[in-house]
Amino acid sequence: MTATQVTRPATASVAETLRVAFEVALPTLADGVIKRRPAAMAVAGKLRADRAGVRLLAKLRARHNGRPLRLRVPGRSVELALAREDVRTLLAGAPTPFSPSTVEKRAALGHFQPHGVLISSAADRGPRRRFTEAVLEPGRPLHELAEPFARAIADETAVLLSDVTRAGSLDWDAFNVAWWRLVRTVVLGTEARDDETLTDLLERLRLDANWAYVHRRRKQLREQFSSRLTAHLARAEPGSLAAAIAATGDDGTAADQVAHWLFAFDAAGMATFRTLALLATHPAELERVHTDLSDVDLAEPRQLSHLRACVLESVRLWPTTPMLLRETTEETSWGPAGTTVLIFTPFFHRDAGLSYADRFEPDIWLDGRAAENPALVPFSAGPAVCPGRDLVQFCTSTMLANLLREHRFEQASGPVLTPDRPLPAGLDNFHLTFRLLPD
Repeated sequence: MTATQVTRPATASVAETLRVAFEVALPTLADGVIKRRPAAMAVAGKLRADRAGVRLLAKLRARHNGRPLRLRVPGRSVELALAREDVRTLLAGAPTPFSPSTVEKRAALGHFQPHGVLISSAADRGPRRRFTEAVLEPGRPLHELAEPFARAIADETAVLLSDVTRAGSLDWDAFNVAWWRLVRTVVLGTEARDDETLTDLLERLRLDANWAYVHRRRKQLREQFSSRLTAHLARAEPGSLAAAIAATGDDGTAADQVAHWLFAFDAAGMATFRTLALLATHPAELERVHTDLSDVDLAEPRQLSHLRACVLESVRLWPTTPMLLRETTEETSWGPAGTTVLIFTPFFHRDAGLSYADRFEPDIWLDGRAAENPALVPFSAGPAVCPGRDLVQFCTSTMLANLLREHRFEQASGPVLTPDRPLPAGLDNFHLTFRLLPD
């Protein structure tokens, strides 16, 4: 079966379309697609909004026998994927006939990375994707710069643990400061470590991007951000991705690609903090971590397969990209050229038919079960799969290893996470806190 040979879509009723809008699309938009809104996520958690969307799509899938659902959106052709095999087809069909560059993404990401590979035209996408892969090295378990990155992670985690030891607790704000110091070091070098202005400017642009085409583009603000970022890249500090960029060369759009990497690293920080919450509340998995790390020298870069699986499992449980979008470049069985196709990842990741749907089960990423399910896509899939996936997994797992090797944390606030109850469909990382337990 080819990318265009899929089951003909069913047509949603007006009531079904409205329910998808109010129970799936609006909560996702309210949380903040490009930059998360802490207040909105707190409200969504209390209302269990994420669970409502998953349940609705399960009902629609049963009602329409898994066929794609054509939503009644005035002036637009919009389809909703409901079958896991359709997820495989759509993601495998990038960039044609299912392009990752959609009208919504172009409107949103254009606020801070108008030349980013994800929203590039078909003609520009190839060389920009090759440049990105040359620098980020997807498919390579350990990046060429893994050694200096491991040192940076160890140093930054040591500073964080010193602060946590004095305070006796760890909250999101303290973790986030340390995370961004690490990200700036890895991407741009040690001289950028304390440049909070750079990432503050990016945050303001990303908040604008949440509104996509509704918010005007602030040219001066973007120029400030780009100028500051370009200055860091020009140093090409050894041991940073900036040095790898200088060695690779680019077509003049490297700053836009790096802006996207910084944006993506924000989601990686969320995943790291959520993984810490899972390990703090699942003693058996935490014991495996301690056993694995008992005789490991973390100064030397490591694969840390179990911890990587834990991070992947946290992203399965709480996807950092809840809505994957594709836009058809030609007429297909999904509709005419320009059709927008929606993949709501929480629905597929928490499919009630999965025995582990609401459990923390990192082994699925080690024993082949996750690989057998084409709809489990923590880093997307196909030709447009996240090129930074291996680097992100290295950074997140190595930071967790440094945090947990000689310390134990107890969850002090947030929803109850336990092996004995289904895990919540959403997890607000902004209001999680942990107590540092005595040795």
